[in-house]
Amino acid sequence: MLSPSANKTLTDSLSSRLNELGMILPAPPTPLGAYVESSDTGGLLFLSGMLPVVNGKLSISGRLGANLSVEQGQEAARIASLNALAAAKQHLGDLGCLKKLIKLTVLMVTTEQFIEHAPAADGASNLFVRIFGRDGHTRLVYGVQSLPLGAPVAVDTIFEIQPARQSDAKSHKRKEL
Repeated sequence: MLSPSANKTLTDSLSSRLNELGMILPAPPTPLGAYVESSDTGGLLFLSGMLPVVNGKLSISGRLGANLSVEQGQEAARIASLNALAAAKQHLGDLGCLKKLIKLTVLMVTTEQFIEHAPAADGASNLFVRIFGRDGHTRLVYGVQSLPLGAPVAVDTIFEIQPARQSDAKSHKRKEL
């Protein structure tokens, strides 16, 4: 586990870390229905299920174990995770407000025989470890029959946010309205 000072250093430089890793955040996703993409309370930021969408279009479609490989599932989970970070940045105004990933849920459309859920979900987990360090997150992974737009993967996240900055971010958001 990282010390509090090491964790602070990570959160102060999340944008720098993304640049260092050559990762560019996409435009934040928009809701597909009557809900919001993000909501925060009590030092936690909850994000709706993110899909592997790039430039407003599904980048990967299919079913793991049928026409998609584990590697394609990993890539779909990685893209969906980048969308989660984009939604977090839009909600908070600054990635530096994120302290750590608390919980990651990965849903994937699979065949009944597919059993490699964990390696496929590592596409999301590995991305977050590269960004936040090895502080760790809990994870739930499961297969489903279908997801919106025919997506093979959806990523649902809960982040810890810095309480002092949380109210600043809300003020920032209100000014934009």
